[in-house]
Amino acid sequence: MGKHKRIAVFSMTPLFPDFAMGGGQVQLKKVALHLGELGHRLTILSTQREGSMTPFHWHENVAIRPVLRFKQPYPEPYFTPIYHIANAMRYMGEAIANADIHYSHDGGLIFPLVYQSKPTVISLRSIIYPETMQAALLFQGDEWILPSEHTRASYEAAVSPFAPAVRDRMHAIHNGFDWDVFRYRPPADIFEIIPAEIADHPVMLFPHRPDLNKGIYEVVQVAQRLVRDMGWERLRVLVPRWLDAESDPLNIAYYDQLRRAINEAGLADVFVFHDWISEALIPEYYSLADVTMCIGNCVETFGNTPFESLGCGTLPIVSRVAAYRDLLPDKHIDRVDYGDIDHASALAHQILSEGRRTAAATMRYLKAEYSLETMVSRFADVILKAVKKPPLQYRLPKLGAETIYQLAPWCYISPKRGIFHDFQAIYQNDDALIQITSDHPDGFPAAAVDGARLRAWIDDGYVVPVVTS
Repeated sequence: MGKHKRIAVFSMTPLFPDFAMGGGQVQLKKVALHLGELGHRLTILSTQREGSMTPFHWHENVAIRPVLRFKQPYPEPYFTPIYHIANAMRYMGEAIANADIHYSHDGGLIFPLVYQSKPTVISLRSIIYPETMQAALLFQGDEWILPSEHTRASYEAAVSPFAPAVRDRMHAIHNGFDWDVFRYRPPADIFEIIPAEIADHPVMLFPHRPDLNKGIYEVVQVAQRLVRDMGWERLRVLVPRWLDAESDPLNIAYYDQLRRAINEAGLADVFVFHDWISEALIPEYYSLADVTMCIGNCVETFGNTPFESLGCGTLPIVSRVAAYRDLLPDKHIDRVDYGDIDHASALAHQILSEGRRTAAATMRYLKAEYSLETMVSRFADVILKAVKKPPLQYRLPKLGAETIYQLAPWCYISPKRGIFHDFQAIYQNDDALIQITSDHPDGFPAAAVDGARLRAWIDDGYVVPVVTS
């Protein structure tokens, strides 16, 4: 790798010494520690919030400076006074000027002028937040890391018509896991957070932040079916409370509404709310459970939860949305169409009845395909080898009768329900669209479709142009 590098890192999300707000921050810490162990010096600028106001280190070579003042809590971080944005640009500009390489984790820094003079690697970890999508369409980085093929294909479909060369800068690097950490661990310390009597019940996990797209109301429906119709009266559903559960007005309203829905469903004794779980206790948390639910419509770019749960022996049920559709072969995970409560309930009943746990073949696959060592090595390779490239040339795409279109990567055809659209979270029973995209998986010419119909498909995001140059 040559001499040791100085790397300036941007993180719009707050960082903590021994706590992570989400999967993206878990991955950042893993990559940062790997680079630090190699001898490279990282300075990570992150957003302040309670519990993360003063500088700290993850490693002697990895310094975190929580000096940014983006709006908290998420989302809408740029909904903050203009001087906070200006100061963030200045702080990052100074850090980048004193570094050899700039790495932007999740790409929330949307101003290319700040990083235009140094080799820059941008990793976009989401495809739903405004500042991340702005960073994609304003992209002037030298390398672009994405966590799944679904995300890579989606950003390529959106950005490459304007800048075809962007495809040559993209790298799909899956998240990796330390399978010595994510393995079955007899629950013990977790009972400092979770009531000990939970161990005597069948347990369903909903280990997600308070976001309706994560599927909590679908889980309420599944739990009601299990308790009312399938004999699981002793079921317990564990739900972690977010950091701002008792202080942020939006989160207070979220939990109040959720509790009302739970009470109306007759499940007040079934759902157990508890404090957020630290990284150290996560393996025990998964190990305690019998099934983990990931059946929302959130457009996950990867989603750590199903993998971590499988590693600890607990089977997840996931919806066929975004990256969840293809990150694991069908034989290694249970999937349902989004909104199919009957199927999700039947799968949960089966898993609970059989006491089914992660198969040995599945663990072999996970260790071979999703290792932490492979992930951090690939990240390090892209970051450390980054060189300054010419600015990307943007243009307005020229679309006409000869343009080829194909089904957008954020859509898929469900045999029973029609075309599912990740971003709209609906099924469309458009026979003409299903027919032409099924007959022409590599694309169909614009001239093959009535103009008004094609425009509607384009405007609603069901088809995208195929960029060839």
